[in-house]
Amino acid sequence: MGFFDGYNVSSSGMSAQRTRINVVSANIANAKTTHTEEGGPYKKQQVVFEDILLAEGKKTNSNDVERTNDKNSDLALRGVGVKSIIESDAKPVMRYEPTHPDANEDGYVAYPDINPVVEMVDLIEAMRSYEANVAAFNTHKNIDSKTLDILNA
Repeated sequence: MGFFDGYNVSSSGMSAQRTRINVVSANIANAKTTHTEEGGPYKKQQVVFEDILLAEGKKTNSNDVERTNDKNSDLALRGVGVKSIIESDAKPVMRYEPTHPDANEDGYVAYPDINPVVEMVDLIEAMRSYEANVAAFNTHKNIDSKTLDILNA
């Protein structure tokens, strides 16, 4: 394990959770959006994470990052990244509102299948994960600082 590996893991986790917070916030903001540029209601999005690995042989002199899901490989953990942001394929929720401008010929409006309570729980979880990565980063920094203090004494 290199000197900066702990920082890399924590900062990649913070970046990934920041993306998750942004996506969940967009889901909450668009929970009642019935019309998008693509047509139809807003579709809920979710972030898919992946591990970022570094080949053991390249660990000391190279920053070549490789991605894999093979747990038997000889790669060292480098951090976490955002693999993709996927849209939900859930059917929209139909509500009878004949006076709504987006109502169909039967008077029903298609709303996104987004539960704000579930989204808030997901947001809180992402925020706690972000905070845990900040705490790990600060702990690593304090350990390094104390190590340097001992070496300089």
